[in-house]
Amino acid sequence: MLLDTASLYFRAYFGVPESVKAPDGTPVNAVRGLLEFITRLVQDHRPDDLVACMDADWRPHWRVELIPSYKAHRVAEESPESSTDPDVEETPDTLSPQVPVIEDVLDALGIARVGVPAYEADDVIGTYTARATGPVDIVTGDRDLFQLVDDARGVRVLYPLKGVGTLQMTDEALLREKYGVDGPGYVDLALLRGDPSDGLPGVPGIGEKTAAKLLDAFGDLAGIMAAVDDPKSRLTPSQRKRLDEARPYVAVAPKVVRVADDVPLPDVDLARPRTPRDPAALDALAARWGLGGSLGRLLTTLGA
Repeated sequence: MLLDTASLYFRAYFGVPESVKAPDGTPVNAVRGLLEFITRLVQDHRPDDLVACMDADWRPHWRVELIPSYKAHRVAEESPESSTDPDVEETPDTLSPQVPVIEDVLDALGIARVGVPAYEADDVIGTYTARATGPVDIVTGDRDLFQLVDDARGVRVLYPLKGVGTLQMTDEALLREKYGVDGPGYVDLALLRGDPSDGLPGVPGIGEKTAAKLLDAFGDLAGIMAAVDDPKSRLTPSQRKRLDEARPYVAVAPKVVRVADDVPLPDVDLARPRTPRDPAALDALAARWGLGGSLGRLLTTLGA
C-alpha cells in the first residue's frame, strides 16, 4: 500500500474540524485525521507493506523547465520562506506546522516514509509500483495516478470520495467506463484535456469528452498527431488547427504528466510495523500533541 501522504493530510485537514487541538491549543486536525485514515486503510485492506510517499520536491525544476506554468499558481506569495525559496507551496497557515509532527509520528511508528530530492510523491509511487512483484494499492486523491492502474499486475487506485470510509476502487473497467481509456491512456487524456489544478494548459478546445473520442478514434496521442498530418483523417478543421498549434506543448507534456518509474529509492524496510520503532518518542509525541485516541487505535490496528 502506497500512500500519497500530502494528498491524504490535506483531506484530513479540511475534513476534521480545527477545533481538534493539542493541550496547548495548537490545531492537530490534520495529524489526527491522517492517523484515523491510516487506521481505516490498514483495518480494511491489511497491507503487508506500507509506505508513506512524500513530496521532497512538489514542483520539480525539470518539469517546470518543460512547462513553466506547472503548479505555478500554487506558489506562495510574499511568504517569509519564499524570499529564499521561490517555489514554496502555498498551504493553509495552520496546516504547515502540523506536517513536521506528522513526519515525526510516522517515523516513531516505524511506517516507511520516503521522499527523494527532485521528485514528487507521485514519482516515488510510480517507481515502487514498477518494482512491485505483487498487488499494489495506491491511496490518493490525485487522479493523475490513474495512469498506473494495471489489472494484469493487480495495481489499483483507492480514490477517496468521502474521507477514506468511501473509496472508489479504480481498476481498468472503471477507467474505461468513466473516461474511455486504460491506465496508460489516461496520460494522453490528461495532457489533452489539461488540468488547471496542476497548471497544465491542455489543448485549447479539447475537453475530456473530445479527448476520449479522439483517443478512441486514433488509438493514442501519437495516432492523433499523425492524423493532423493526414488530410484524409476524420479530424474536424478546428481540431486539426488546434492540435497543430499545440505541437510545442504536446511534444513536452507527456514527460511532465507521466509519473517517473526510475527514481533512485532509498533502501528502507517497507513492512507494515506491528510495534512502534521508537516507543519513547511516540509516547512523548502523544502527550505533547494530544494524540491519545487516534494513535492508540492505529497502534492496535497495526499490531492486530
